[in-house]
Amino acid sequence: MAERAGLEELVKLQGERVRGLKQQKASAEQIEEEVAKLLKLKAQLGPDENKQKFVLKTPKGTRDYSPQQMAVREKVFDVIIRCFKRHGAEVIDTPVFELKETLTGKYGEDSKLIYDLKDQGGELLSLRYDLTVPFARYLAMNKLTNIKRYHIAKDFDIAGQFDPMIPDAECLKIMCEILSSLQIGNFLVKVNDRRILDGMFAVCGVPDSKFRTICSSVDKLDKVSWEEVKNEMVGEKGLAPEVADRIGDYVQQHGGVSLVEQLLQDPKLSQNKQALEGLGDLKLLFEYLALFGIDDKISFDLSLARGLDYYTGVIYEAVLLQTPAQAGEEPLGVGSVAAGGRYDGLVGMFDPKGRKVPCVGLSIGVERIFSIVEQRLEALEEKVRTTETQVLVASAQKKLLEERLKLVSELWDAGIKAELLYKKNPKLLNQLQYCEEAGIPLVAIIGEQELKDGVIKLRSVATREEVDVRREDLVEEIKRRTNQPLCIC
Repeated sequence: MAERAGLEELVKLQGERVRGLKQQKASAEQIEEEVAKLLKLKAQLGPDENKQKFVLKTPKGTRDYSPQQMAVREKVFDVIIRCFKRHGAEVIDTPVFELKETLTGKYGEDSKLIYDLKDQGGELLSLRYDLTVPFARYLAMNKLTNIKRYHIAKDFDIAGQFDPMIPDAECLKIMCEILSSLQIGNFLVKVNDRRILDGMFAVCGVPDSKFRTICSSVDKLDKVSWEEVKNEMVGEKGLAPEVADRIGDYVQQHGGVSLVEQLLQDPKLSQNKQALEGLGDLKLLFEYLALFGIDDKISFDLSLARGLDYYTGVIYEAVLLQTPAQAGEEPLGVGSVAAGGRYDGLVGMFDPKGRKVPCVGLSIGVERIFSIVEQRLEALEEKVRTTETQVLVASAQKKLLEERLKLVSELWDAGIKAELLYKKNPKLLNQLQYCEEAGIPLVAIIGEQELKDGVIKLRSVATREEVDVRREDLVEEIKRRTNQPLCIC
C-alpha cells in the first residue's frame, strides 16, 4: 500500500510538471519527454484493484428522462391536470409502496407483476401496482365517503353515493377531452360492464370457479384472434368447446346503443339478472354520453373484459385508431392509452365495518402517450424547447457584468424568467446565438449609451427588431410580449 501511495504521488507531481511546461510554452521536445515519463509512471502504477467499479445503467424497468423528454412530459401533464381541475377534482398523494397485504388479491392474474420489497421494520411491503387500490385504502383509512380526486396527473376518481351513470359519463367525457386536447390521433373508447360479462358467462355455461380466468382470456381479443383465445380457454383452462363457441357468438359483437337494445331482447341474456342490470345502466349511460356530445367516440364492445378483479360495473378502455389501408375497411386499434371503470366493492375490503363506498375512475396511459408524442415530434423534426426563459440579459460592450447582474435580479424579482451568460465579457453575437439555440424569444441588451439614456434595448430574436424601452417599463413590456399576467399569483 505504501509503495502504491508513493507511485501515486510521483504521478501527481509529474502531471503537474507537464502542465507547468505547457503553461510556460516550453519546447515540444521537452514536453514530449516529460509526457513519456508520466506515461511510464502510470504504467508502473497499473489499475487500482481496490477501486470500486460502477455499472453505468438504470435499474431494469426504469429509464432516465432527458430535458427534451421532460419538456414533453410536462406539457402532457399540464393538459391532463387542467382537465382534471376543470372538472372539480382535488389532488391527493399516497406512498409509492403499501403493506403487501393491502395489494394482495386485488388484481387477479396481474398480481404476479407486483414487486415485493425486503422486510422494513417488521412490515412486509410491496411497490404499488396502480393508484386505485391505494386510493381505496386511503378512503377507508380516513373514513371518507365522498371525494372527487386526481393523482399524479394519471388517475381521476369519483367516490360517493350518486344517481346511476352520471359520474361514469363524466369520467368518459374527461377521457375524451384529454385525448382530443393531446392531438395524438383518432381514438375510440370501448365500453362494457362486468355484470354483462358475468351474466354472459353464466348463460353460456361457464362454471362460477372459471369466471375470472375466462375473463382474462377474453380480455386478449384486442391483441389476438378469436381462434387463439378459444384454444387458450379450451386447451389451457379446460372449458368445454361448445361453451367457448357460445361465448364467441357474443364477444365478437360491438356497436352502439342499438346493440344494447338488441341484447335487452336476447332470450338468454334478458333472463339473467346481472346482465339485465348492466344492460339497463349502459342504455342510460349512452343517453348521457349523447348529451355530452361524445357518443360517436364510444363503442359497446362485448370483448372488453379488463382483467383486474376489483371492477364491479361499467368498464372502458380508449384505443388509438390506425387509418384504414383501403376504403371501406374499419379502423384498427393500435394500443390502449386510457382505461378505467366502476369498483364499488374495493373500499369495503379495507373498512373494518365493511362499509362500501361506490367509486368510478379512469387512468391515463401517460408513458404510452409520451412515446407517441416523442415519435411524432421526431418525425416532424420539431425542436422541443426545454426551458421557459423569456428573456436573456445581454451586453453590447465589455465591463458591464455588474449592470447585467443588477438587471437580471430586477427581472427575477418581478417574476420574469430570465438568464444571462456566465462570462464577464461575452460577445454579443454569442449571446444572440445562445438565444436562437435555446428558443429564448427576447434579449434585453445593455450598452453604455443605453445606461446614459435610462433605457434598455429589447430585441425580438425571431424578427431581429429592436426597440428602446424605458427601464421602469421593461417588466411590463416583457410580460405584454410574452402574454404573462402582470401579477404574480
